Amino acid sequence: MFLLFYDYVDDVLTLREPHRPRHLELLRGLHERGVLKMAGALADPVDGAVLVFSTDDRAEVERFVAEDPYVANGLVTSWRIRSWTVAVGG
Repeated sequence: MFLLFYDYVDDVLTLREPHRPRHLELLRGLHERGVLKMAGALADPVDGAVLVFSTDDRAEVERFVAEDPYVANGLVTSWRIRSWTVAVGG
């Protein structure tokens, strides 16, 4: 499994609106295929997001980042992928 961490620009809630439909479309497609388990923004403040991928292929996570309009349009100031060993749960 892999975790993808995003750091967002300060005004992401306003700036994301024109890009949100495509961002969610990409996420839903990965979720339907079973590659993405869950994803969501961090709250209080909304300054980042965490996405949980169930794949052995790091390149699949990198492809999402390359296609994500949040990244392409500067809403994500930095991102990182971490391999994750799950000890409990599925």
